[in-house]
Amino acid sequence: MVVADPVTLLARTQIAQSTARYAVPVVASRREFVEAGALLSYGPHPVERWRRAAFYVDKLLKGANAAELPVEQPSTFELVINLKVAKSLGLAIPQLLLLQTDQVIQ
Repeated sequence: MVVADPVTLLARTQIAQSTARYAVPVVASRREFVEAGALLSYGPHPVERWRRAAFYVDKLLKGANAAELPVEQPSTFELVINLKVAKSLGLAIPQLLLLQTDQVIQ
């Protein structure tokens, strides 16, 4: 499991290459890792995350007190699966899971 932070996000290609060499499946919290070669990612939907950030910036620019704004948790999540990686690892992804996937990378 790789948690996205500035260091791991910058090193996502190297992480994917190293784990591929040792046939280790990687699950991450952001789609960028799957695009680089991780098996799958599941995390807050990136577009919605930025939309909510813009909502808060708008409120702050209009004079809202930051301490009075509510803390939110993500409500929409994104599942991305890399079938090429699954095949290289000898993993079969169940059809039910594929039907729930937001994006499948071939």
